[in-house]
Amino acid sequence: MRNGRGHVESSNSNYRKTALCLALCALLMSPTTIANGPKFTTLDVPGAGTAGGQGTFPVGINAVGEITGWYIDENDVKHGFLRTALGKIETFDAPGAATSPKLGTFSFGINLKGEVTGFYWDANKVQHGFLRTSQGSVITFDAPGAGTEPDLGTFAANINIEGEIAGGYTDPNGVSHGFLRYPNGVFITFDAPGAGTGSGQGTSTTLPDNLNAAGEISGIYLDANNAYHSFFRSGAGAITAFDAPNAGTGPYQGSIAEGISSTGAIAVDAIDANNVNHGFLRFRNGSSTAFDVVGAGSGPGQGTLPSTIDDVGGIPGFYIDANNVSHGFFRTHLGVISTFDVPGAGTGTGQGTFPASDNLQGTFIGWYLDANNVVHGFLRQP
Repeated sequence: MRNGRGHVESSNSNYRKTALCLALCALLMSPTTIANGPKFTTLDVPGAGTAGGQGTFPVGINAVGEITGWYIDENDVKHGFLRTALGKIETFDAPGAATSPKLGTFSFGINLKGEVTGFYWDANKVQHGFLRTSQGSVITFDAPGAGTEPDLGTFAANINIEGEIAGGYTDPNGVSHGFLRYPNGVFITFDAPGAGTGSGQGTSTTLPDNLNAAGEISGIYLDANNAYHSFFRSGAGAITAFDAPNAGTGPYQGSIAEGISSTGAIAVDAIDANNVNHGFLRFRNGSSTAFDVVGAGSGPGQGTLPSTIDDVGGIPGFYIDANNVSHGFFRTHLGVISTFDVPGAGTGTGQGTFPASDNLQGTFIGWYLDANNVVHGFLRQP
């Protein structure tokens, strides 16, 4: 269990002070870099495949610049990796992870201590969660009630500075439920009001930044009509559901929470009645604002897609243009939007730049698809 409100606030304070110092140091030490524009670095994990659909997928970054994600090898097997702040890459597999094509280890979230969480598929295609400690040992776990049949199990995605892990699990009936795992191994499971109870429906928190240092969670639920809705779960366990005003109500339309900040602001991908994506930002007090990137397409599957939100309210993401090419964007906490493309990104349908996250040092990470549909990770530094 959490060690009381005072412990959480103390950790939050230390985290913010550390992150602020790092951000200021980066600014003071790199004036020429800032003046010359952003620096792009390609991140290819040794062993990553070079065929279409294979490659490197960075998804999580912490305040000191450590990066985690997964890569797909030449046999289409997934493996986790951790890239240190100095650029050293460590690869790993969870114990029991399958070595068959399309299976393996998926690493998602990383905290300031360098602890990593994610999930893996075993040889029977059952999902299990894992925690990789800062020393490199891997602990596996399953949420209570998780199914043990193929395509069922436990999906861990988020870890905060307290070592709490949030994610979801699918029960024997294929219904999804949310969970919060405390550092001592105790689980709390929950369902959003209005979540469907059919196979493929239910509650989930499936992205790396849906849990903040205060134990607050953002996530999604799929209702009985297969429409998406977002929710906010307080540290005390109260759940508030919400939708973007322009969100559609048809199957697989609606509001998809992509991340929560330290102040409880939530970035949302709102899919309208025409299946076009729009950016949406909900603040803790319930007020909100919608946004679209100039140049975003207006056809089905196109538009503006936030990837997450950082602790000062900045939103990285990507937009898909009228030619179905993806480009990166960043919306500051003041609402100013800038766009970018990674050098080497392809310009064909489905190709382009896909930012995943950022930190307070101004480093963006994500991946891009080149002209041959090979996936490469990238860092964009100020």
